Amino acid sequence: MFRVLPIDTPTLGDRSYVVHDGTHAFVVDPQRDIDRVLDLAAAEGVTITHVFETHIHNDYVTGGYALARATGAAYHVNADDPVTFDRVAVRDGDVIAVGDSLRVRVLATPGHTFTHLSYALEADGQPAAVFSGGSLLYGSVGRPDLLGPAHTHDLVHHQYHSAHRLAGELPETAGVYPTHGFGSFCSATQSEAAASTIGAEKRANPVLTQAEDAFVESLLAGLDAWPAYYAHMAPANNAGPAAPDLSTPQRADADQIRKRLADGEWVVDLRNRVAFVAGHVAGTLNFGSDGSYATYLGWLIPWGTPLTLLAETPEQIAQAQRELVRIGIDHPAAHATGDPTDWAGDHDLESYPRATFADLAQVRHHRPVVILDTRRNLEAAEARIDGAVHIPLHDLPARLGEIPDGEVWVHCAAGYRASIATSLLARAGRHVVAIDDDFANAATAGLAVRTS
Repeated sequence: MFRVLPIDTPTLGDRSYVVHDGTHAFVVDPQRDIDRVLDLAAAEGVTITHVFETHIHNDYVTGGYALARATGAAYHVNADDPVTFDRVAVRDGDVIAVGDSLRVRVLATPGHTFTHLSYALEADGQPAAVFSGGSLLYGSVGRPDLLGPAHTHDLVHHQYHSAHRLAGELPETAGVYPTHGFGSFCSATQSEAAASTIGAEKRANPVLTQAEDAFVESLLAGLDAWPAYYAHMAPANNAGPAAPDLSTPQRADADQIRKRLADGEWVVDLRNRVAFVAGHVAGTLNFGSDGSYATYLGWLIPWGTPLTLLAETPEQIAQAQRELVRIGIDHPAAHATGDPTDWAGDHDLESYPRATFADLAQVRHHRPVVILDTRRNLEAAEARIDGAVHIPLHDLPARLGEIPDGEVWVHCAAGYRASIATSLLARAGRHVVAIDDDFANAATAGLAVRTS
């Protein structure tokens, strides 16, 4: 018997896995904060003897190297990956024994990257599961475009054939355990599924039900931008990243916060958007901890900019640090907790209005306003408010000058990204209103919405 224990990282949309036979364990694609893995292994009473990487990750800094060093486990990485650290180099066809009853077979499954591997598990001599990383996902596959447009054509066809290899070589009863596909931008599309098998994917996954050309055309048409911080992940992972420093950063008082803002540093308020718009320190930016703040913060911040975090509690600061080290933003320069009036000192808090699409429809009857749509390109292509200026959130810092003069009403799909964008505009001195509403309400509010 064996157990597969997933470790979810929902803010990045990924899963890692601890697999054990009651005594010996192996780990697949661990995140950088390896204390979660160590704690789970200790709770299960098992010893980690092997760590496997399916690929050099684009969306997070791996914990594999640090975990192997902490446990003495063998660290298995593709022999063709250009890493600069010692590892157990593996190739297609290799079989690794884990304890007495588990065997892991290495399968070359290029597509997400050229050197991507999957790991097929045999338990007591029977094929039981496959850890497919960014290859075969639930209802989808990993993106084939992250290495740049020069490679996308080759990789998407590799991805198709790799998925068919897994479907052809493994029994329908074998469980499928991908790393991506739970919200990660590394996935071509997203799925609500929590579990699957080879048989289920053969019946429903487009990569296994469509002809190759149809699959390729459909997949490429559905790809949109990915976070800018991805550019920094592969170099970090090739170098063998150390375990993160999760110690508490220095405390900043109101004077220090003002100085950091004046110096051009980023001061990020982690409170939810309702609290932020009601009152915040002028110049701070809102990346609420109730959303995918690490993804969007990593996407937008100029890499290497000193970062100060503001939150209501020390626990929120600690969780934010944990999320940020996963994408290589190590140890914030400073932090403050408590109430925004404390962070502002003897200065007044700033605020701006929060509104709905119905409010926008009403105000347009008696004065002109600028409508800024901050959704991604594919979202805006499906439907957009007539006359709106469309600048995706990830492009906004470089394109602030394109927004016409006047009062700016900012929207996204549900309010989270609009709050980030509104704080960026407010910092730039614009008169703003944050639309905190579901885009589906725009048409029912009486706004003219153009659809594709």
